[in-house]
Amino acid sequence: MDTVIYGIKNCDTMKKAFAWLDANAVPYRFHDYRKIGIDADTLRRWCAQTGWEALVNKRGTTWRKLSPEQQAIADEHAAIALMQAQPSLIRRPVIECASAPGGALQLLIGLDTDLYARCLHKE
Repeated sequence: MDTVIYGIKNCDTMKKAFAWLDANAVPYRFHDYRKIGIDADTLRRWCAQTGWEALVNKRGTTWRKLSPEQQAIADEHAAIALMQAQPSLIRRPVIECASAPGGALQLLIGLDTDLYARCLHKE
């Protein structure tokens, strides 16, 4: 599997991640979940690996615009439904890559260039 970066094209954090990937010659495919959407199976897979709390961005304007009822996420099922309805709630970027050729998928959440250097450089 190739490296896939999930996010929103015009996000400043995404632009920094793209710049790092390009500067370090890391090939990737971009999935814009605002334009394309994000399927529940992908979100379930991510939640199983990290927990839904790691994926929901509670610092952004999308979160602040939600009603208190929407913010009261009861469980993973509710979190997945909310992230599908409001993809801007998903932290950015989310990078999905293989830990080794044929290895398990690894999830990198947020902008962490030190982590990128450790996980994405294929020496």
